[in-house]
Amino acid sequence: MSFINYSSREINCKIVYYGPGLCGKTTNLQYVYAKTNPEAKGKMISLATETERTLFFDFLPLSLGEIRGFKTRFHLYTVPGQVFYDASRKLILKGVDGVVFVADSQIERMEANLESVENLRVNLGEQGYDLDKVPYVVQYNKRDLPNIATVEELRRLLNPRNVPEYQAVAPTGVGVFDTLKAVAKQVLTELKKSG
Repeated sequence: MSFINYSSREINCKIVYYGPGLCGKTTNLQYVYAKTNPEAKGKMISLATETERTLFFDFLPLSLGEIRGFKTRFHLYTVPGQVFYDASRKLILKGVDGVVFVADSQIERMEANLESVENLRVNLGEQGYDLDKVPYVVQYNKRDLPNIATVEELRRLLNPRNVPEYQAVAPTGVGVFDTLKAVAKQVLTELKKSG
């Protein structure tokens, strides 16, 4: 649910990066943050407890244009990867406008990917959202590692709806902005429809 700030003439949209532990959600956000114009972004905030970490920051992309005279500000969030932080994940999904599912391409992480995508579906459902109706993009991260599943296998298991998907190597930025632009475009399309 995007939030409209009339005084600053901005529409605030929330994009959540979801996926299993250590799949590259934080690395995606850190890369985007590092490459975003300092005048266009807020501070990156890390909420860290002893055992989990949630990152978020907001930015105003200059190239995405306006909707009815309003600029669009995106707030990017990561969720803690481990399943036992379910309460935090649910809280972070509140008010979400778009989701990026970051999958770990390593064969031995396939079960964690499947568990995480199912957890995403359940948690969205509890918030009143349907994963099949929310702007949604899948990123196959860690494509530079030796023991990875094929894209066809990842697609079969993690992307049966055939939503936009991107291969990525988050530390070097490969696929990072493609993924973000794809979900942002879907969010803006939904905004235009609802307004």
